[in-house]
Amino acid sequence: MPDSIVIIPTYNEKENIERMVHKVFSLLHDFHLLIIDDGSPDGTAAIVKLLQRDYAEKLFLIEREGKQGLGTAYIHGFKWSIEKNYDYIFEMDADFSHNPDDLLRLRQACIEGADAVIGSRYIKGVNVVNWPMSRVLMSYFASVYVRFITGITIQDSTAGFMCYRRKVLETIQLDKVKFVGYAFQIEMKYTTIKHGFKVKEIPIIFTDRTAGTSKMSTGIFKEAVFGVIQMKINSIFRKYPEG
Repeated sequence: MPDSIVIIPTYNEKENIERMVHKVFSLLHDFHLLIIDDGSPDGTAAIVKLLQRDYAEKLFLIEREGKQGLGTAYIHGFKWSIEKNYDYIFEMDADFSHNPDDLLRLRQACIEGADAVIGSRYIKGVNVVNWPMSRVLMSYFASVYVRFITGITIQDSTAGFMCYRRKVLETIQLDKVKFVGYAFQIEMKYTTIKHGFKVKEIPIIFTDRTAGTSKMSTGIFKEAVFGVIQMKINSIFRKYPEG
């Protein structure tokens, strides 16, 4: 039984999903892949089903009705992966903004002692390609804001390229994770740290998608801005037993 599962939520990713699946399965480590599709009208799920013929027992698909949010997709995937006893559980986007080759580096950092590893855009300067300056600034200062409000030292708190050890996801009470959009990534990192787990950032180069459409919106960003304050207030009254 392979020890690693990569979770990729999708919505209208027909331009990217086939290439992504082939790329992940070409890596030198035996990764399994779980696609969670929120009813993509462009036929993303149908493409995955065809690919399952070639990758039986290693490519999995969960279909959900309608867009239910990034956070709920990952929580669903985390629970599924825990039940299947994977040791290393990854988050990654379908659009190649995250380089699949870096999965190996994230996994190695966990093997070497980290409980959660972040593929960080900002740990060594700003490593973002093809983003407009307005979005770079929004993302960068979102992490500055999170550090100011919460006191954590993570440089890229909104990053969506992650590897978790199974014990982290078993410990942090996934049903208590409240946010579903941009703030989900912040809450997961904050909660992991509050439980006493070791979180490490490794540098990556983030390249904006060249196919498909971005899912970012001002509503998602607002959730992060106001959600961080609420998360900090709630944490005052919550106990975090160490993992």
